[in-house]
Amino acid sequence: MSKTFSLIPLVAALIAAPALASLDKVTIADLPVLQQESQHSTASKRVTNLFTRAHYKPIRFNDELATQMFDRYIESLDFNRSIFLAGDVAQFEQYRDKFDNALKSGKLDFAYDLFNLSMKRRFERYQYSLSLLDKPFDFSQDDKYYFDREDAPYASTEAELNELWRQKVKYDALRLKMTGKDWDGIKEVLEKRYTYTLKRLVQTKSEDAFQIIMNAFARSIEAHTSYLSPRRAEQFKMDMDLELEGIGAVLSYDEDYTVIRSLVPGGPADKTGAIKPEDRVIGVAQGDDDFVDVIGWRLDDVVDLIKGPKGTLVRLQYLRGKDDHGTPKVVEITRDKVRLEDRAAKSHVFDASYSSMSSKIGVIEIPGFYNNLSEDVKAELVKLKEQKVDGIIIDLRQNGGGSLYEATKLSGLFIDQGPVVQIHTLNDRIEQQKDSDGVTFYDGPMTVLVDRYSASASEIFAAAMQDYGRAVIIGEQTFGKGTVQQHRGLGRNYDLYDNPLGSVQYTIAKFYRIDGGSTQHKGVIPDIKLPSPIDPAEWGESQEDNALPWDSIIRAKYAMVDSLDDTIGYLRAEHDKRIAKEPEFGYVLEDISTYKEEKDRKFISLNEKERLNERDEREQLALARTNERLARLGLEKVTDIENAPEVLDNFDPYLEEAALITQDFIKHGRLVKNNK
Repeated sequence: MSKTFSLIPLVAALIAAPALASLDKVTIADLPVLQQESQHSTASKRVTNLFTRAHYKPIRFNDELATQMFDRYIESLDFNRSIFLAGDVAQFEQYRDKFDNALKSGKLDFAYDLFNLSMKRRFERYQYSLSLLDKPFDFSQDDKYYFDREDAPYASTEAELNELWRQKVKYDALRLKMTGKDWDGIKEVLEKRYTYTLKRLVQTKSEDAFQIIMNAFARSIEAHTSYLSPRRAEQFKMDMDLELEGIGAVLSYDEDYTVIRSLVPGGPADKTGAIKPEDRVIGVAQGDDDFVDVIGWRLDDVVDLIKGPKGTLVRLQYLRGKDDHGTPKVVEITRDKVRLEDRAAKSHVFDASYSSMSSKIGVIEIPGFYNNLSEDVKAELVKLKEQKVDGIIIDLRQNGGGSLYEATKLSGLFIDQGPVVQIHTLNDRIEQQKDSDGVTFYDGPMTVLVDRYSASASEIFAAAMQDYGRAVIIGEQTFGKGTVQQHRGLGRNYDLYDNPLGSVQYTIAKFYRIDGGSTQHKGVIPDIKLPSPIDPAEWGESQEDNALPWDSIIRAKYAMVDSLDDTIGYLRAEHDKRIAKEPEFGYVLEDISTYKEEKDRKFISLNEKERLNERDEREQLALARTNERLARLGLEKVTDIENAPEVLDNFDPYLEEAALITQDFIKHGRLVKNNK
């Protein structure tokens, strides 16, 4: 069992199984009437028993918890209040205070009845949407689409629902019209889109419903507690290991086809030299077996056929690109272990776009705290040392966390020894995770770049570097997740069910900085803040339902590497002077102002002229900024943003400013040393 800190989102997808793959049309009679399967009753009882015994938060099964579950379940099925009628919800009110007992007993019939009703209503909505395509819309009217109905009342009549969906279909149609399509083209695209939605709805399985039911329970307990279906549990393991056994291809669906979106460089599929991105898989065969036609299948079912143990053979039948009339091709692929290098830590030497850099700055990007991360970072540090960098940036932006062990090991690369994080467990014990090897692998100048998406293990590392005075933290206030999750499978060796049981991720502890403070809600406050459109109080853990509260514990015993107070004061002053005249941050501040003006708007215009004017204004602003950037680079202006040179594609003003701050850090260190 692994302890993790990753932010696993609630999976509530009603998409994409190979039942009616070959049918062009489906009817409401084709909708499955779902019932819980035999393993679901056992899984429900095991989850409730496990959470009652082992969850960090004391759990009491009562009417209050049952009400939360009921409301969350309804929300999961119809988060925008555009599927159910008020009467639909009212007829299930009798079960509001029975949800907790249903979970404990494993008898979830009423929850499946509600799920089946949601599928019926959803099917009806898309049938109605198709009927609206019989004649063109008038886009000259003063009309609006209210896309945010989270707090709106349920429609009381079908006519009210029809109006909501008329707005939605008209919105979809206008978006296509603005791309240059005429009505026939718009109708063709939307008919396909809505028809495929109906076909995927017909393919919904019992496990899809069970997953949503169990997560209504899990998230009513605490923000980072969740149920993972067997497939989602397998994905979780792959994400942590950055390794899978298969062909090394990223798949998605497009209409009825499974499409190769990308290939893992050096993976089995890539090595064949045959199959390419955008090719469409139409058949799968195991070894010398006959091909199974997979047109119209759920994506996850196709994935199950294609993946498999290392050394086994799979054959794919596929169409090249968008060619529907070409002869299907066949490729044989021997499955192997595939390393997901695109999600691993990687480094480069920073190359400034506009600024004059006198220092050589290395950057290590860390997308997540996966297993063996610290060894990968150590290898990247070796590369950067060989390139004789003067300092490094650890880029933790968009890093939602991962392994506790790796957070501690990574911190240990930059300190000799000492505690990294404190953990308060269910039995009221305080444990410390420490680095004890007495070795600092890298002791040079270092900054850590974070943003509002940096969470959990990212916050542990950034907080430890800040508390030790080992690095300067730059960016936005972080997410604020200060809880520890454990992942555990629900299956037992003696189970004899036809289908496997899933797993759970549940909170077992809270973690604290070595200075005694919690990152829960507050996150890590950067030493140097970069402009952000988001108020920290409106983002992160503070906005999560049922998040545990902030508190603090006693400070750990540790010795600071350095006191950076004077250094940070110097860096802030230099930073403030620089961004006051830096055009890129002028753009950022303008965008922040626009965001704040528009963030509470819950509708969008369906008037074509108005929308085109808004688009033109955005495009003119983007073009003006592009040409200003080109001028600063000494390059020629462009008349169309699509013709802008590639040099602008990777421009990152936040990373550039972090590099300049790191350079100032290096400079200040030299000044202090010379003065001594």
